[in-house]
Amino acid sequence: MTRPGWFHAARVRSFLRAGGLFLLLGIAGTAAAAQENADVTRAIALIDAGHFHQAQALIDGDLAKGPLDAPTRDALTFQRERMRRILIDFTLDADAVKQRVRKQIPDLTDAEFARFDAARLFEKQVIDGNTLYFKRSPGNLFRLSPEAVARRKVQTPIVDGPNEVLNDYHRKVRAAALASHATSVLPHRVRVTHTITVDADAVPAGQTVRAWVPFPRAIPGQQENVQLVDSTPASAKLAPESALQRTAYLEKPAQAGKPTVFAVTYEVTLYARYNSIDAARVKREHITPELAPFIAERAPHIVFTPDMRAFSRRVVGDEKNPYRIAQKLFAAVDKIPWAGAREYSTISNISDYTLHAGHGDCGEQTLLLMTLLRLNGIPTRWQSGWMFSDGSYNNIHDWAQVYFAPYGWVPMDVTFGRLIPGANAKPGDDALEWFYLGGLDAYRIAFNDDYSQPFVPPKQHFRSETVDLQRGEVEWSGGNVYFDQWDYDFKWQEVTTAPGDADRKTAKD
Repeated sequence: MTRPGWFHAARVRSFLRAGGLFLLLGIAGTAAAAQENADVTRAIALIDAGHFHQAQALIDGDLAKGPLDAPTRDALTFQRERMRRILIDFTLDADAVKQRVRKQIPDLTDAEFARFDAARLFEKQVIDGNTLYFKRSPGNLFRLSPEAVARRKVQTPIVDGPNEVLNDYHRKVRAAALASHATSVLPHRVRVTHTITVDADAVPAGQTVRAWVPFPRAIPGQQENVQLVDSTPASAKLAPESALQRTAYLEKPAQAGKPTVFAVTYEVTLYARYNSIDAARVKREHITPELAPFIAERAPHIVFTPDMRAFSRRVVGDEKNPYRIAQKLFAAVDKIPWAGAREYSTISNISDYTLHAGHGDCGEQTLLLMTLLRLNGIPTRWQSGWMFSDGSYNNIHDWAQVYFAPYGWVPMDVTFGRLIPGANAKPGDDALEWFYLGGLDAYRIAFNDDYSQPFVPPKQHFRSETVDLQRGEVEWSGGNVYFDQWDYDFKWQEVTTAPGDADRKTAKD
């Protein structure tokens, strides 16, 4: 496997054959337009190879020519923006990485650092001859290396969500589902406030700041009875329930020297999901026109590259049962360790990147598994939003759904992975190993039922996050407001059952 920041012409050709050039931006483009604008292709390749000066010269030269069609101009302009974003993520030199690691391993030697570096435990790119490290790579080391963890001076635990390990909650979900012969159980209602705070003077005083705050839509049996409670400013405009990346849209004028604050409060009833899947019942599904998009490539992030095909063959072998294939691929991706990720908008093919990087965050792991399952003719689709727990833990999170006949669409969370019974195992725990291949906890809210989808109302400038929608988006007439100029917050609390919730019957098998 090559290191992150690799470039290979064959992968770029696969990407382009699948139509990924303009889809990277969410811009419609014809094959003729892609052919006519080969310089965009070359710019992408130069950036992925770390040749920023050459890419910049190419882009500047093309933009100085006139006139360009809008998709080409947008594509070139975004590649210039992508370089800027990469340099925001890759800010450290080797000495800075050592200094940060030595806060936890005070006696780290240069030779030890070099060994960790050679093992690709620090994500880096060579950009115009300078080796730059990802700003989260010092912390990621302790996610990727048990040796590094053992060397820490203070052995503080790495905190993940409490439902990422088998616990009594999973046992209760399964017991409730089996007892009621239902797949949606243990509902609870929560009130959520999602806040976006734009830095003072990030937008000139008097200019209108536009914000899109993530907002859930009703998903039967998973999240229901969604109600807007309040917003700041008032009169938030909700996108229709049909929006696969749904938002509450707000506007507010910027004031000199003051942050611009947007907030949306809503309530939603959440259900845990559990499907007791019998592999012997799962059959190869006839692919209808409705299912066809969910087994297809979708460049730039779901592409059946030669390396993807080879990895699939090694893992799947001669297995034919769709559920058993999914188990094998789920287990294989589950072994890829979680690590904090660079911004998705900087990556030209997320699934292939994750395959080669040797680590990935939730969205990267999910897109890799989705690609592998689709490659094997098993339909998959995206979900993402926010996860939380009884306590202070909450975080953005991505997962997916997979289609197994005759069960239909069921949840799939490869980042939570297999729930392996531990020292405190109880009877029946073996049946919970594959809880997250067919089940879901009720401590998450889905904002997205797809990725890279248009907003309502549409955004006028490039998105900060071209794939996901969890933190939100901000812009003004002068352009996009990137993540380094605003922050977000998510607070939740349990509330009493909403009218109609108590009478709702859970979904039956």
